[in-house]
Amino acid sequence: MSFSDLFDNEFQRRNKGHFSSIVRVALSDGEITSDEKQFLDKLAVRFEISTEEYEEVLENPSKFPVNSPVLHTQRLERLYDLARMVYADHILGPKQKAILIRFSLGLGFTPSNVSYIVDKALSLLALNVDLDTFIYEMQHMNK
Repeated sequence: MSFSDLFDNEFQRRNKGHFSSIVRVALSDGEITSDEKQFLDKLAVRFEISTEEYEEVLENPSKFPVNSPVLHTQRLERLYDLARMVYADHILGPKQKAILIRFSLGLGFTPSNVSYIVDKALSLLALNVDLDTFIYEMQHMNK
């Protein structure tokens, strides 16, 4: 096995883990809405998730671990994806927010301010910001 194969496998494993986290958020209210399904379909293409892997994740999303990114910017990108999923059907129930907080902790955000981070993320999505604006605002939210 070559070095590039190892990198590709690790990259794919992280993407599958992140995708499964998003599926768990989508399933938190017991069903996947058409908006959430559309979003999952787009993410599957973006994360290079095959049809077989997609079905495997939908069948058992808990099978794949949440892989915390090392860089803060990467954590914010993943938080953006997860928060968009929660916000996709525009019905934020307490269970969905609790799951988003749990996954945010899994991404490496600190327990002392995770609620503030999640509230800020959701408020930015209510404004329909793009990823770059989201990252900028999240990095500068205490200034």
